[in-house]
Amino acid sequence: MSSTTTGDPAPHEYRVLESEPIHEGRVITLLRDTVAMPGGGDSVREVVRHPGAVAVVALDDEDRVVLLRQYRHPVGQYLWELPAGLRDADGEPPLETAKRELAEEVKLAAARWSLLTTHYSSPGFCDEMVLVYLAEDLSPVGRPDGFEVEHEELDMTVERVPLTEAVQRVFDGGIRNASAVVGLLAAAQARATSPELRPVDAD
Repeated sequence: MSSTTTGDPAPHEYRVLESEPIHEGRVITLLRDTVAMPGGGDSVREVVRHPGAVAVVALDDEDRVVLLRQYRHPVGQYLWELPAGLRDADGEPPLETAKRELAEEVKLAAARWSLLTTHYSSPGFCDEMVLVYLAEDLSPVGRPDGFEVEHEELDMTVERVPLTEAVQRVFDGGIRNASAVVGLLAAAQARATSPELRPVDAD
């Protein structure tokens, strides 16, 4: 008796039937999308459009990582994070954004850069994608011309922590920022296994 393998069905095309702007803010836009569903019919999805962001695992010659402690109003807490920032400069490649953020936030430059990971921070409702870079061979540098420290950054603490200790803080619950969790675990794995990383200009 013979059998026939048909394979998986073709993926459904989730067409946007209607898109209604709800709010346009300085950073994000909120939309109400009506989307075609499998089997017929449609459903409404609220979607946050976001410009994307970068984060940097900056490791010095002693294998210490640069961490920031910054107040985050939405969660009402200080969080330990990586140097990071929005991709909100028109036409600026993400690697250049990462270099700029490293200089602005912690006054460092790096001679060697690698792309560790790219991830969607919360794809259930937001299209934000974060590129996490590994920066090595660090050296001090001045902040870019015209940059002024303001708002929450005036209250920011900067520390260098051994990478192994930072990873343990992730497991202890002391580091909860998503990009920091992803970046620190990826950096530790890269140190342990030397995986093949994508080109630094990949996305």
